[in-house]
Amino acid sequence: MQAAANACMLRLFILTSSITFMTRLLAVSCVLLAAVCAHAQRSVDIQHYRFQIGLEDRTDTITGQASIDVVFLQPASQLVLDLVSLKSGKGMTVTGVTSSDAQLASVHRNDSLFITLPRSVQPGEKMAFRVSYRGIPADGLIISKNKFGHRTFFSDNWPNRARNWIPCVDDPADKASVEFLVTAPAHYQVVSNGLRVEESTVPGDKKLTHWKETVPLPTKVMVIGAADFAMYEAGSIGCVAVTNWVFPENREQSVKDYASASGILEFFSDYIGPYPYKKLANVQSKTIFGGMENASAIFYFENSVNGRQDQEGLIAHEIAHQWFGNMATEKSFAHLWLSEGFATYMTICYLEKKYGADTALLLRATDRQQVIAFAAGSDRPVVDSVSSYMSLLNANSYQKGGWVLHMLRRQLGDAAFQKAVRQYYAQYAGKNADTRDLQQVFEKVSAKDLSVFFRQWLYTPGLPKLELQWKYSTQEKKINVTVKQLQPDVFRFPLELSIQLAGRTLTETIQVTEALQTFSIPVRDKPLAVQADPGVNLLFDGSLKEMK
Repeated sequence: MQAAANACMLRLFILTSSITFMTRLLAVSCVLLAAVCAHAQRSVDIQHYRFQIGLEDRTDTITGQASIDVVFLQPASQLVLDLVSLKSGKGMTVTGVTSSDAQLASVHRNDSLFITLPRSVQPGEKMAFRVSYRGIPADGLIISKNKFGHRTFFSDNWPNRARNWIPCVDDPADKASVEFLVTAPAHYQVVSNGLRVEESTVPGDKKLTHWKETVPLPTKVMVIGAADFAMYEAGSIGCVAVTNWVFPENREQSVKDYASASGILEFFSDYIGPYPYKKLANVQSKTIFGGMENASAIFYFENSVNGRQDQEGLIAHEIAHQWFGNMATEKSFAHLWLSEGFATYMTICYLEKKYGADTALLLRATDRQQVIAFAAGSDRPVVDSVSSYMSLLNANSYQKGGWVLHMLRRQLGDAAFQKAVRQYYAQYAGKNADTRDLQQVFEKVSAKDLSVFFRQWLYTPGLPKLELQWKYSTQEKKINVTVKQLQPDVFRFPLELSIQLAGRTLTETIQVTEALQTFSIPVRDKPLAVQADPGVNLLFDGSLKEMK
């Protein structure tokens, strides 16, 4: 009975993973996203954002006032912020810019706000700015109706869509603390990053809700959500409260559907390190993604609450992002696998712990097939600098990134792998990292040179495509296994073989280092079967066949 139950759960996890991945991919497939802005972390460092946002029921126009604390990293005479310009009735119009109560000249064009400084500044100087603006968001803040016909507001910033509704440096390399003060009709409940520090009635039958996050965040995971919510506490892990924010009509179903969050949070806290935020809110939302890992306020698609408890894999993936992607953030989207690959593999680690090794094996097998299918039509490596972030939402960033981590785990061993993961997170929590940084941590912890491993799996396109054959020699009492690599770049890897004999099974590991190799393994009797990679521990395309 338990095996059957696990198989059923596994099918749901695989389906959820595929839906989540494809939902995110399709959602942005029509959006051409610009390369990382040249004015980002290299010239300024945003220290803190304070956004005052006004929402209405009678119009989609929002009002905003952004207070922004900036440290200049280079000599400058102007500050450039990302903010989408007015086009075809949508976009933002800037109504004023001030610093120290003095009005500043500014120009808003081509989705950038150019602010003329009152004087030239030198590296290390700090200034505070206030930008007043209004408009109908073209994207980024999704104003719509949920499946019950009720009006909702949900921000949806990934990857660089925050600029559609807030002036900012919209780059994962520039992290800042943030607070949102949202004034909205009184019937709405508002959720955001951090802790709620105020909720008060204001004139006009409205309510002011103030949330504040002191941990620096990239803009991609800054968030507000306003809807007619039912909010309730679902538990706590240590001092961290776990709350659910759901549409009132789904209140009873959500108790079970989001019930796994507390156990997932506890597992990752033990495996990786302490949870970095002061709350975890699971939010039923109306946005374009199946799940979005907003810091401490995760948004799930509205049908995630359905009474079937079939979203455990999705919930684990988004909670894993709180450590990887939110707290330890990639320096640029070229290293997106440090976010999505980690979340993919940490989810498998959680499901392995809860449901057993067979579940993890089948999930890896499914992910391997997705990587093989993607590689058949792509010549891009995992670490990939492109001008369209949409193209990074692929099996390289997710499934292959997860596979890289699994193969590192196999190479280092469970204890050393976990130690390296914990060390990497501890070193870059609250900061930004790239693939070289990860490599250095894993090499230091393991005392191994991993340059070949990282080069071939992360900087080289594709994966080993193998022609594998075996033949038994009755005279010499051995099997000869021939490995031929068919892909352009020769990979080096261990390949495990399972040799099934009458009454017993032998396991041998061969070290493949060349384009064509033959290995001899002494075996007294002819095997009943020989299988390559029986534990599903190597990312490759091919199967082992007997030569007649």
